[in-house]
Amino acid sequence: MKTVSIPCLFILLLTMLACTSSKSPLLLTGTAPTMVSDEFSFTEGPTVAPDGDVYFTDQPNNRIYRWSAETETISLYMEDAGRANGLYFDKKGNLLACADENFQLWRIDQNQEVEVLVDGFEQQNLNGPNDLWVDKKGGIYFTDPYYQREYWTRQAPDMDRQRVYYRSPDGHTKVVADHFVRPNGIIGSPKDKTLYIADIGDQKTYRYDIHKNGSLSEPTLFVNMGSDGMTMDENGNIYLTGNGVTIFNPDGEQIGQIPIPQKWTANVTFGGKDRKTLFITAGPAVYTLKLNVSGTK
Repeated sequence: MKTVSIPCLFILLLTMLACTSSKSPLLLTGTAPTMVSDEFSFTEGPTVAPDGDVYFTDQPNNRIYRWSAETETISLYMEDAGRANGLYFDKKGNLLACADENFQLWRIDQNQEVEVLVDGFEQQNLNGPNDLWVDKKGGIYFTDPYYQREYWTRQAPDMDRQRVYYRSPDGHTKVVADHFVRPNGIIGSPKDKTLYIADIGDQKTYRYDIHKNGSLSEPTLFVNMGSDGMTMDENGNIYLTGNGVTIFNPDGEQIGQIPIPQKWTANVTFGGKDRKTLFITAGPAVYTLKLNVSGTK
């Protein structure tokens, strides 16, 4: 798979838009995203493994790929991947996947053996789990929007709400937020204090306090922008996607914009051994960008 550098004009534009946080510059001076490959159909769901490698999906082709932090190359990890969308590693090194094909939440172990963790709610099929985040106890928050897929036989959702759920470590699943038009991206803080959820259907992103039992506080509007996916850096800045990557500080003030050539930027995470490589999925392509800050761990 080919590696392509962005043209000089784009580098100049990004340098002009480089932003700073209260602690350090976010972007290395003069750098721009590097295209690692554009040989996919639609890339999604990047997540970092304990060793710094990044796993991501090519949903239309039903595959999961791995980007090596050591060689910065991509290899096929898994086929027949349940039309996986969002991915996340649990505390035991298992890969969790929003398996959109049959509206399920999967756990994939190191031998690629699959266990279905969630298969519906209150005797109804889920809409289609999309993105997820895992707390320190092993509980899983996941968004469940409805996007009609061409590979489904059904033509309408089974349930009339698009919600966010929490699967507790003991396997119980409950609704924790249901005020959305279409929830999508989700990320939490390292100490399990705050959760951010994007309502891409209403172009808003909300912030919640996380309670000890996994439930959430009433929502507080964070920014008037939705997002397909999101991540957080060590300073608590939030990275939203859509038109490139837009960066907000913890107060909801925009502090940066990373342009991406593709029309739609789907998702983003921090990878690499030092977690300072921003890994971006955008349509058929994936990009990397070296930053001066690391992602949350």
